[in-house]
Amino acid sequence: MIDGIDGSGKSTIMSTWKETLQKTHTCFDITAFCKTEKRLPTLAEIGDVQVVFSAEPTHAWVGAAIRSELISKDASYQTETIADAFSLDREILYTRLLIPLRVKGVHIIQDRGISTSLCYQSLGETGLAMSYIAGLRGNALTLTHAPDYLVISDIPPETALKRLASRFEKDDNAKFEHQEFLTLARNQFLSPDYQSHFTSRGTTVHILNADVELDIMKQIAQSFLTQHIHS
Repeated sequence: MIDGIDGSGKSTIMSTWKETLQKTHTCFDITAFCKTEKRLPTLAEIGDVQVVFSAEPTHAWVGAAIRSELISKDASYQTETIADAFSLDREILYTRLLIPLRVKGVHIIQDRGISTSLCYQSLGETGLAMSYIAGLRGNALTLTHAPDYLVISDIPPETALKRLASRFEKDDNAKFEHQEFLTLARNQFLSPDYQSHFTSRGTTVHILNADVELDIMKQIAQSFLTQHIHS
């Protein structure tokens, strides 16, 4: 699982991992399937593969509603409502696909997940306790099947903002463009309290330095992948 503040290079890292793995492994992209079919695939449709790529929220059912409505720029839903929706989307994804695939020994490469909920939903004046977030049904299920590795793409908020500025229109007032929020999120990702939700369940947390030139970041990401996927 990879995570980090917006603008930290997660998409670049995921793309690097996909390009690398598709050369040597049979792969299935759950996210791409969902975007096209507007639903999750069945296990039969995924077939006998070695690697699957996934992302949260999904682009199907509850996940689609999260993306189009609950976390839209002008939405004003309560944090509890958003947390419940993410938990349900997660429960469906894990129950239908990720847990059975993991039992089969398939490598799962995931862009965001419970790691994001524990960070973002616990921030600010309306933030929830991480213990509360972790206890929601879908989140508790996910943490029972915690990732082997949580890779946190780390970058100073100032650099992230520069990257975001080149990606979004200037009038976009999404909160991830605000330095104060990005600083809070980065500090949360790096905090021992946050990371303990994973390390206590056997997850190895790796901080990947993304505050480098694009080509160097790709090399770092590829090196990490090569070291940790051997078959």
